[in-house]
Amino acid sequence: MEETIDILLATYNGEDYIKEQLDSIINQTYTNIQILINDDCSTDTTKEILQEYEQKDSRIKVKYNSKNIGYKKNFEELLKRVEHQYFMLSDQDDYWLPEKVEKSLKKIEKENADLVFTDLQVVNENLKEITPSLVKYMKFKKNIKKYNDYRLVFLRNCVTGCTIISKKELIQKYIPIPQEYPMVHDWWIALIISQQGKLSFLDEPTIKYRQHGDNQLGIYGMKNYIQDFDEYREKYINLKIAQFKIYIENEQAFEKKELIDLSKKAIQYFENIRNKKYINIRNLKTFFKLYNMEYLEMRIKTFLMMNTPIIGRIMFNIRAKIHQVYHHK
Repeated sequence: MEETIDILLATYNGEDYIKEQLDSIINQTYTNIQILINDDCSTDTTKEILQEYEQKDSRIKVKYNSKNIGYKKNFEELLKRVEHQYFMLSDQDDYWLPEKVEKSLKKIEKENADLVFTDLQVVNENLKEITPSLVKYMKFKKNIKKYNDYRLVFLRNCVTGCTIISKKELIQKYIPIPQEYPMVHDWWIALIISQQGKLSFLDEPTIKYRQHGDNQLGIYGMKNYIQDFDEYREKYINLKIAQFKIYIENEQAFEKKELIDLSKKAIQYFENIRNKKYINIRNLKTFFKLYNMEYLEMRIKTFLMMNTPIIGRIMFNIRAKIHQVYHHK
């Protein structure tokens, strides 16, 4: 008997793209699915669209939140609704390739993994390709090939939530999901599972990952809109301090307690270098322990930015000028 897969879809004011997304899920080659939807008090026509689809496909079950709780809390509530062994997460504005469910299920069963994630094809609002591989675009490939444990997601997230399939039995380990910035639900799920479980990567796109003006999250990081090195460095440091504080505040969720000790040292390191404008030689041991989880190019760039900002500033300005010239041709 085929496994039933619970697909968790969080919606909020998604009228522009929700029909395409639902059609792409309904028409999967693997048909034994249950689509669990939580609508977070949409004020456009999303509710009417969901009602229409719920009436024509018995696999769809919609719940309407009584108040707006935000996308992270909405996914947490969806996780509490999971009924079957495997579940997948879905955003409202993407488009699933036809074999996404089938291939993801085969991968998690074949490798006895606890979480499988895949590559994504990045597209614009009209589903026209921007880049064929998010993993290559974001330079995640080297880390993914090297690690399938916590080192893949401890420092930064390489797991995109709308691609994952995972197991119901693990949900209790990562709920409640921290709501504070910069933590997001997919990052937290992968981080907690990775400490004792196995992450596995399906090296092909299973989804058209739509980029548009209303994305909650997208492929464009802060470096694409911050033009000043010192501002970028400060924001990066603040982000890392906030990240590691979340880890410490949620210590009970961590199986590997040494990661909490490393988080405390990381906070001290970033606080110490915050006002170092030229060169820093303190706590370098902590830096290398953290960034040894990254590929060499990332280690070098971050070292220059954090510990020799006088050099990092020069390189940042050179890249900014090259970028400006290239985009004004």
